[in-house]
Amino acid sequence: MRSQSIMRTFQTPTGQEIQVCLASPHQFILNHQQQLLPDWNLPIAHLILLLQQSSVSLKEFNAQVVQEKDNLRANFIRFGCDLIFALQDRGYKSDLFDPRTGYPLFSRQGKLTLNDNEVVKALLKYPLASYKNCSLLTHPVWGNNVYPATVATVAPQNKIDFLIERLAMEQCWTVQLNDF
Repeated sequence: MRSQSIMRTFQTPTGQEIQVCLASPHQFILNHQQQLLPDWNLPIAHLILLLQQSSVSLKEFNAQVVQEKDNLRANFIRFGCDLIFALQDRGYKSDLFDPRTGYPLFSRQGKLTLNDNEVVKALLKYPLASYKNCSLLTHPVWGNNVYPATVATVAPQNKIDFLIERLAMEQCWTVQLNDF
């Protein structure tokens, strides 16, 4: 089953690019929702992927890469919390998956963890490579300079679109044209 997805690219005031992709959940998510989010009683309607352009290649493991990953994770959690709280305020169950652990941030932990790289591979068909016992995502424009993260929600597309646009505007992100 091929997921429907909408991709928007934004640029932050510091020049970093961020892509936000709204997609239908892929089959793994549909089949394993209870193991990922055991206290959810409604099916996930959408996944929101946040792909952040990294200032360094995430292929290596050194202090600079660790610091960059920490910064990108913090950026995602800040944006993700703003988004999920806005969705929850409107009555839509929503949560983000911590990129470091693979567990949801606010829902009860399940028996499975979510691998953001695998989600991007399944939904966007971006290639993965195995590197030093880790999976490494390759973005078509940014190469290995990409940090993915995932939000799950039961909200409809129009509510998500509205809130993403509003949050992007509050963050002073400007919309870029997509190359692909």
